[in-house]
Amino acid sequence: MKLVFVGADHEVTGSCHYLEVAGKHILVDYGMEQGVNVFENVPLPVAESMIDYVFLTHAHVDHSGLLPLLYARGFRGQIYTTDATADLCSIMLRDCAHIQSAEAEWKNRKAKRSANNAVVEPLYTMEDADGVIRRFVPCHYNTIVEVCEGVKIRFTDIGHLLGSASIEVWLTEDGNTKKIVFSGDIGNKHQPLLKDPTPTKEADYVVMESTYGDRLHPKDKLDYVAELTKVLQETLDRGGNVVIPSFAVGRTQEILYFLRKIKVGRLVKGHEDFPVYVDSPMAVEATGIFQENRWECFDDEAMEFVKEGINPIAFSGLKLSITSEESKAINFDETPKVIISASGMCDAGRIRHHLKHNLWRPECTILFVGYQSVGTLGRALVEGADEVKLFGETVSVRAEIRKMTGLSGHADKEGLIDWIQAFEEKPKKVFVVHGEDSVCTGFAECLKMEYGQRAYAPYSGTEFDLTGNKFTYEAAPVAVQKKTKPATGVFERLLASARRLLALVTKSEGVMTNKDMAKFADQINSLCDKWEI
Repeated sequence: MKLVFVGADHEVTGSCHYLEVAGKHILVDYGMEQGVNVFENVPLPVAESMIDYVFLTHAHVDHSGLLPLLYARGFRGQIYTTDATADLCSIMLRDCAHIQSAEAEWKNRKAKRSANNAVVEPLYTMEDADGVIRRFVPCHYNTIVEVCEGVKIRFTDIGHLLGSASIEVWLTEDGNTKKIVFSGDIGNKHQPLLKDPTPTKEADYVVMESTYGDRLHPKDKLDYVAELTKVLQETLDRGGNVVIPSFAVGRTQEILYFLRKIKVGRLVKGHEDFPVYVDSPMAVEATGIFQENRWECFDDEAMEFVKEGINPIAFSGLKLSITSEESKAINFDETPKVIISASGMCDAGRIRHHLKHNLWRPECTILFVGYQSVGTLGRALVEGADEVKLFGETVSVRAEIRKMTGLSGHADKEGLIDWIQAFEEKPKKVFVVHGEDSVCTGFAECLKMEYGQRAYAPYSGTEFDLTGNKFTYEAAPVAVQKKTKPATGVFERLLASARRLLALVTKSEGVMTNKDMAKFADQINSLCDKWEI
């Protein structure tokens, strides 16, 4: 019974953990790294084709974004997650595949112009995204699900994103049962739309995030509507646009909730009918999914609107931009407006076009409403960059750069401590992950020295024996020398198929009859004879 730490260890993104029990190979999350990649991640302990199950905490791409790559390399198991997360992943993973393909196409066109013959392949394709989406098994909150003999799970609302969950996992091997809880990303309290995090009462082991383990959100409940109204009033009075880089899933819907209150209350004087553009096909689809899952996921305040037949994230003057032509037209309309566009860290998507058209205009405001990872364009702007590169051009930063403080989907240090202290008995070990290097170390020390928790911040590659309650390997940090993407392409696809075949052969022992195994062997040999070089 083994736990291996793979990703988001002393880093914020690329979440991935590996469990091995009773001959089963399980991943908890398989996320994409975003921003600066500080430390090397170890490879998965087994081939992708050997993975039997994935338990997914939520849909954000730093937790789900490599699932199509897993499929491309031979995974054909099942992915267990909540109903809403399954719905969101069906659009988010396809969007990721689209971005991968578009970026590869753009780089290949650029390479041709520079006489560079190197061909860039996308990390994965739309077919891979479609394939992995078909492996999802939607689950209800608070229901124990028997995955297979020796493995049971339960999803608990953690209040970070629509459908987000902490996952309780019961593992049984040789009559010995251990319970491990993966926190996922713990939500901030008193946020719009979503419920507060639900605590868990007992566990032998806990793997918990620490994104904001070194800071506190403001004690007084901030009036986000008043703060947003002030930004709108000042910018629209100047004749400028308010450009909001926003995560398409979660933060966009919260901003729409605030804007509806501003619109209904006619709070922006002289501009009461200002237009609002949501320029992100994924955000538009995600907003529909929020509506579909409102009964299970919305908090009491939002449900009061729902019960009256009011959509709390829609209002007059809201314009949804789907096509690229609609997106381009926004910047040719001189009417002062609000533009909400993805991505939230400005590293990809349509937001970069809107920045190109608005960053140099002193009358405009760029309003950040979410976390900005180190190394992203959003982080550079927040930290005061005078100019940035967009589409090969240098753009001066003359617009006002603002940040809405306190608006976070992540619990702060106090919220994290409240969550871990809610366990009725202290776990045997608390593993601190999903935080920047110094934050992971500092928060683990805080839990240990101030709260008596048996806390430890592992590096990628650390292995822990859950049965024996001991480390079998404690990894040291390995700094990244050069940021690279995993190799893909036709040859990688062939390798993935071979890994899948090997996994199928390995699993056949004791399952197939001797007659079927002999037939299978003959078929493999015939295939090899056909293609032997």
